[in-house]
Amino acid sequence: MPYEVTRDFIGYGQNPPDPQWPNDARLAVNFVFNYEEGSEPSVQDGEGFTESGHTESGPQNAMGMKRDLAAEGMFEYGSRVGFWRLLRLFQERRLPATVFGCALALERNPEVAAAIGASGFDVCSHGWRWVKHYELTEAEEREHIARAVTSIERTTGQRPLGWYCRYSPSVNTRRLVHEHGGFLYDSDYYGEELPFWVTVEGQGHLVVPYSLTNNDGKYTTVAGTGDQWSSYIRDAFDMLLEEGRAGRPKMMSIGLHMRLIGHPARARGLQRVLDHIASHPDVWITRRIDIARHWAATHPYRQVTGRPSAAS
Repeated sequence: MPYEVTRDFIGYGQNPPDPQWPNDARLAVNFVFNYEEGSEPSVQDGEGFTESGHTESGPQNAMGMKRDLAAEGMFEYGSRVGFWRLLRLFQERRLPATVFGCALALERNPEVAAAIGASGFDVCSHGWRWVKHYELTEAEEREHIARAVTSIERTTGQRPLGWYCRYSPSVNTRRLVHEHGGFLYDSDYYGEELPFWVTVEGQGHLVVPYSLTNNDGKYTTVAGTGDQWSSYIRDAFDMLLEEGRAGRPKMMSIGLHMRLIGHPARARGLQRVLDHIASHPDVWITRRIDIARHWAATHPYRQVTGRPSAAS
């Protein structure tokens, strides 16, 4: 049966499976570097306007501005400065992370791509460019997926084993990712706190959900200071860890953007989060690919009839 996107309001319900995280960890935490700088819509790349999303520049395009030099500089800050600050914070603590990498952004900063390749972080494809996949034709989207994989493997030295769209995916994305092959999971879903399987073209396909809630995007909405953001993330972590210790272990994704949390005061808030989380011995701080591999080994796919199964 051809794969179709369906909605599932039930999921695991009140009895989620025990993920059986390594070393009996009560919570798995994955930090994500969203490396996008240089892949965003721009005048230079033919869009005719400057993307200002997740910058201090604000929605200049709504006021008729086409090229926003301030926003361009803020994106460049993420690539030139923010990435290196975040990398240092993680390497000083010997903490793993996952890079959601836009292929063109990595091509435009070979030094960053090389550092990612040498870091031990895993790379999840964040697409060829920062585009709306739901606006692409099926043929265009198929080309973008293939181009991203080839590019990221060339620049970082590792083939991306996960997929995550920059914007919301199209109804074709998961099927096309599965069709391309070589991916162990996608993260184009926000409605769960544990991985789950779906059936795509008669085969199992793993979804490792992501979060826009536990994300430094809060700096463009409600968080004004490093204390506000770090307090918010710590509260989420503490709640999930408390639930895990009570017998319901979950996973937590924490999304980071170089041009946002890479600024000094915000990075200080991240520093506090890292030290707080790392102080708990019953927490598994890990890469996304390790979560996917663990889930596939511990809760292997089994096909069910009817709606897509959230259970293993």
